[in-house]
Amino acid sequence: MAQKSIFERRWVRWFIAILVWTSVGLFFASQSSLWDRYIYQSPITREQALITNLSFYYIWACLAPTVLWLGRRFQLERSTWLRSLLVHLPTSLLLSTIQLLIAEVVLQSFLTEPLNLYESFTSIRFSFVFNFHINVLTYWAILGYGYARQYYRKYRDRELQAAQLEAQLSQAQLQALRMQLQPHFLFNTLNAISSLLHKDVHAADRVLARLGDLLRYSLRDLGVQEVTLREELDFLQRYLEIEQIRFGDRLRVHMSIDPQALDLKVPNLILQPLVENAIRYAVTPRTNGGYIEISAHRENGSLRLVVSDDGPGLPNGEETSVKEGVGLKNARDRLQQLYGDEHRLKLSNKPTCGVEVSLVIPLRTS
Repeated sequence: MAQKSIFERRWVRWFIAILVWTSVGLFFASQSSLWDRYIYQSPITREQALITNLSFYYIWACLAPTVLWLGRRFQLERSTWLRSLLVHLPTSLLLSTIQLLIAEVVLQSFLTEPLNLYESFTSIRFSFVFNFHINVLTYWAILGYGYARQYYRKYRDRELQAAQLEAQLSQAQLQALRMQLQPHFLFNTLNAISSLLHKDVHAADRVLARLGDLLRYSLRDLGVQEVTLREELDFLQRYLEIEQIRFGDRLRVHMSIDPQALDLKVPNLILQPLVENAIRYAVTPRTNGGYIEISAHRENGSLRLVVSDDGPGLPNGEETSVKEGVGLKNARDRLQQLYGDEHRLKLSNKPTCGVEVSLVIPLRTS
């Protein structure tokens, strides 16, 4: 469990809150002394100024948690600002009145001689005239502080998620490299190149170039979270060209890509693990190989990517029966970090044969 920052500990927060409200009380105590001295020419004592102002703002300190709770419960956001405003306006007037009444009771308790009913009423009326507007502003200042703290926490959480996502993306890219350059993959590719050298030197040279491109492409976008679909397909094409050398006619690939979707953003290295998974289960174990189709098009305000094959399909026809490898699990985690609940990743059997992996993400442009 991560250790809490010192500022996240409860006793520290309480200490800071008391310190802040004490500072506010002391500030206005000095102002009260100057106000009475130069306006009324009847200066109050330092003790009276401290008792009056500290009592006044300590009461607000007790009411502040209620104001902060109301701020969280009725947030002034675009979709709910009117309803929340209809709550905060009367509540600010009500709490300001309650605070003044409590303050009067507290201050009168410090008097050596109790006031009669008329004097008490006059004191309350005087307090309302001079302090009610300040009280209303105090309510909204506390509310503003609550919103500022919420936005700061959201900003800090987004920064943390961005850092986690960047680290996860780097791990995914390195994992993709590792999967692409497994010993058997390198052996088969180099073996294919060796065979081509005796038949078609230009083809062997092209495979070597594609292998270099694949490495360079993977390292070039290290740390980039999203790329255009065009760039993602360009990388995938280089990977498929190398795989085509391995399997020859056994690997048949068809792409159906909407031209209008080519400039939309997709997670970097999201398609390659899905295609590799299809090759692994639908092409490698079968003598006649298999057929893989990759499609991308806009659908209901989203981008839908589909990788399907004609392999044996999911056992029992259930996605839950599949043990996800590192690539697919990593893809799910990255999608959750990038899009939250705005994405869908589903594995299902096709009506005839094979597996279809469909991915739906929000439309994002460069």
